[in-house]
Amino acid sequence: MTQSGVSQHIKKLEHQLDTLLLIRDGKSFSLTEAGIKLHLQGKYLLNSLIELETSVKLDEPFSGTVKIASSGSVGLKLYPYLLDVQQQHSNLVIDYSFAPNSDIEEKIADRKIDIGLLTEFSKVNHVVCKKIAVEPLVLVTSNKVKSVNWQQLLNLGFIFHPDAQHHAQLLLGKNFSAFEHIEQFDRKGFSNQISLILEPVSRGIGFTILPLHAVNAFHKQSHIRIHQLEHPVGESLYLCHNRQSFETKRNAYIKSVICNFINE
Repeated sequence: MTQSGVSQHIKKLEHQLDTLLLIRDGKSFSLTEAGIKLHLQGKYLLNSLIELETSVKLDEPFSGTVKIASSGSVGLKLYPYLLDVQQQHSNLVIDYSFAPNSDIEEKIADRKIDIGLLTEFSKVNHVVCKKIAVEPLVLVTSNKVKSVNWQQLLNLGFIFHPDAQHHAQLLLGKNFSAFEHIEQFDRKGFSNQISLILEPVSRGIGFTILPLHAVNAFHKQSHIRIHQLEHPVGESLYLCHNRQSFETKRNAYIKSVICNFINE
């Protein structure tokens, strides 16, 4: 730019800010206090814009944050493995939350997470689901119960949890003709913490139904018993994202990691 062009731009800035930026002395000048502030903060803003442009264009498979949400059952198995993946790639960050299906659907729709794992196919607008696995549902009692029949289950009572109605409908409805609804059983307890649902079961207080991943993660395996029923039932697992979200390379990478691990 010519000297006169620079002078015109400075005068426009002074007019816009309504303050002097330069102390003029013939052909030389010095900065006012406002001019010094503008110079320093202007450099910072310009550098930030350059960094912003670089970060927006940057799309690497092993760098950045991936936000994931799932039910507690699959999360107990998956989250520790994703931490192993993160340790292999120091610039990759796994942000993992545990939530019920309805909350996960909402977070996907609002683009608050990148990947959601649902146990029911979503009909929410913009939520795209792909079935990736079927997780077995199992009936669990304490290790003192050798076998089960309908009357035994009524005598034991049910340990409730947030997905109890859904799980019981799937498994008990398939295996016991007398089953109508979960309220047929005495309510012997409730927990919304996936790692604690089997604690009362292990003490013989009641029985429950859970996905196999959650049962295998329980820390007192010798205190519980999984009962094989005549008609096995599984719960479908769906990998979901928002249709309107741009899929980064890191999201695609983590999706492939999840699919491969879940189906091992």
